[in-house]
Amino acid sequence: MAEDEYKMLLHAAEAAEDAEDVADVKRINERLARGEEELIPADIVNRILDGESKVKVWREYRKLTLRELAPKVDISPAYLSQIEGGSRDGTFETMKKIAAALGITVDELA
Repeated sequence: MAEDEYKMLLHAAEAAEDAEDVADVKRINERLARGEEELIPADIVNRILDGESKVKVWREYRKLTLRELAPKVDISPAYLSQIEGGSRDGTFETMKKIAAALGITVDELA
């Protein structure tokens, strides 16, 4: 293949990739505008990556106290505290309720 042909193909591939990236950004921005996606601050992500309780991190990010979240999940603040502290595991049903109350998926608590 001639060098000119190679450069032309390379340019076409890069242009197609750029167009795809632009379309992806547009889709993400549309989902953000509709409230289907949310941007999570780096400090929240870092706390989770550092091993902090996901329930606690999300609860605090949503600006809820233990006493505010517990009734939404139909559990006691003490039980919620134990889940956050790792001394007790929440049942799957409880974790589903916590996730729903926090506006996230169960997978985000796993």
